[in-house]
Amino acid sequence: MAEADLHRVLLIDDEEELVTTLVERLGYRGVKAEYALDGYSALMKMRDGDYNVVLLDLKLPGMGGREVLRRLRKEYPHVPVLLITGHGGADGDIENGLEGAYDYLVKPAQLDDLIAKMREAVSSND
Repeated sequence: MAEADLHRVLLIDDEEELVTTLVERLGYRGVKAEYALDGYSALMKMRDGDYNVVLLDLKLPGMGGREVLRRLRKEYPHVPVLLITGHGGADGDIENGLEGAYDYLVKPAQLDDLIAKMREAVSSND
């Protein structure tokens, strides 16, 4: 599966510099990516878009990442969700908190690792 098979990716993270950079770098690889800086905006984008994978930070202002994940699993069960965290397994809670997410990555994730994990998630959903 080529990177172009990641038709549309939604990045949900309140670190604007991070997500805008990722959107740009993914674009160079032929991946159409968009972002939302909070859970409410993300859910609105999901209603308007046709995303085939979501990258979600658990720590969000307002509606937290776990609530966003719960709503995504309920409303869009066919869209795989990858969690991204700055805490990793050291948090101890991340493995227990997958709650329907495909997997997780630790920030800062290398672009190639991120793309590989997104491709894996999309492939597992076929």
